[in-house]
Amino acid sequence: MTRYRLAGRRRPVELAGRTVLVTGASSGIGAATARRVSAAGATTILVARRADQLEAAAAGLEHAHVHPADLTDADAVADLVARVTADHGGVDFLVNNAGRSIRRSLALSTDRFHDVERTMAINFFAPVRLTLALLPGMRERGFGHVVNVLSWGVQLRAPKFSAYLASKSALDTWSRVAARETLADGVTFTNMRLGAVRTPMLVPTGGAEDRRQLDVDEAAALVERALRERPVTVNHPLGTPGELLTVLAPRLSDAGMNRLHRRTPDTAAARGTR
Repeated sequence: MTRYRLAGRRRPVELAGRTVLVTGASSGIGAATARRVSAAGATTILVARRADQLEAAAAGLEHAHVHPADLTDADAVADLVARVTADHGGVDFLVNNAGRSIRRSLALSTDRFHDVERTMAINFFAPVRLTLALLPGMRERGFGHVVNVLSWGVQLRAPKFSAYLASKSALDTWSRVAARETLADGVTFTNMRLGAVRTPMLVPTGGAEDRRQLDVDEAAALVERALRERPVTVNHPLGTPGELLTVLAPRLSDAGMNRLHRRTPDTAAARGTR
């Protein structure tokens, strides 16, 4: 397993007796995270659009509760927060995991502005809306932690992921600013800049069978550790060097990424009409 670096860790806290809300919990990293925090004794709230898949993911979990919701719908988010607050008294930990990935070059994107709109809707607007709605309760209780499942691409600026990485970078920056405003209130944030994880979301981008990728259980173990230790960031070991190269030698970094872009053609899915 790739050794990720947890920067700015705090004294570990127990999850038992806490309430953890996980978005995108019907499959992949979200479902695996729900299993782990439930096993740790947390009241686990599973959120995703499809009720049947959520029920399947929650089957057999103790203290697990299913709350179907479309997080791109403002009214649905308001209703979700109202129900969670009424039923559970609020949320101690929020895992913003729901997301959408698009791998498509700019050459194939000039007439596809909706790619930008739909990635921003679920990858940025949705988690910010949900976080803002839960934040007053966290501040009132003097404790809260938000984990954002992001991508190491926010550091590397990898080609062919312009819409996806723009949305993830927006959340990365928003959360770092929010963390500086809420620190004295006991509310903290972790940005997890993960490498590729073998999930259904990865299939359309190609390379889903790469053995170097994390599996969902490995990724969920990192999420659980981020919940307990509340670091500022969880970084892929190559993310920070890549980011430094961009700062110190921007033309060299651009030339390397352009070469990578030319050597990795668009997938058949990217050339489709979806």
